[in-house]
Amino acid sequence: MVDYANITLARDGAVARLTLNRPDRRNALTHAMMLELEDAFGRLRDDGSCRVLVLRGAGGHFSAGGDLDAMADMPPPPAGGTADPLIAAYRQFGDALLALNDLPQATVAIVEGSAVGGGFGMACCSDVVILHESARFGMPEPKVGFIPSQIIPFVVRRIGAGPARDLAVTGRVIDAAEARRLGVGSHLCAGIADINRALKAVLDDVLKLEPQAVAAVKRLVLSCATEDDRAVLDDAAESLVRLLRRPQAREGIEAFKGKSAPSWAKG
Repeated sequence: MVDYANITLARDGAVARLTLNRPDRRNALTHAMMLELEDAFGRLRDDGSCRVLVLRGAGGHFSAGGDLDAMADMPPPPAGGTADPLIAAYRQFGDALLALNDLPQATVAIVEGSAVGGGFGMACCSDVVILHESARFGMPEPKVGFIPSQIIPFVVRRIGAGPARDLAVTGRVIDAAEARRLGVGSHLCAGIADINRALKAVLDDVLKLEPQAVAAVKRLVLSCATEDDRAVLDDAAESLVRLLRRPQAREGIEAFKGKSAPSWAKG
């Protein structure tokens, strides 16, 4: 695993664990941190031995969004119609979110404490979200004069346009119970022991599944938000036939019929 300055990335067998590691700033995002995240997600995407990513924040918070100190002292726009380099720099976080959203592996976010702005976006780009009762979500950026620009499509797809509009125009920060009701997360935990139990149950489920089948079904679910139904159904039929022709499908069917575990099932 690569050494990063603002995040840590470790492996436990088939499980990768990525930790946002600026606890003194509640894991607020800087441009350097966003670049590290995009790099880490790219490395995981190409790692066929990784089957699950667990994403978490250090120090009791997931991420408090953009680092206000890094954003407060903005230079003036360049003169003479030159392209503004800051636009590309802020757009880059969208690429990091896309890289997380599109990972072929299952992704699990454990959210404690603050998860506003960019933290909210990363949670919405994860497949499974485990909520600690301390978790707080929102898009409060307009309170201080700017917007949560790159997270918007991911939040809307996760919770729907109506709730997203409510949060966008009020700046409300919601608690873990409301986040669960809106579909941000599916597990609500009272303490660390509960989080550990929920994570173990999720990992046990995911690691019983064949990795390429997981990648295919995840890709098809995501495509439903952006593709025509007929295109999704065509892709699904082609993917099904391709998967059924592999030896893994034959092995899985025989194992199911024989009430045994296939070779890829862990635990």
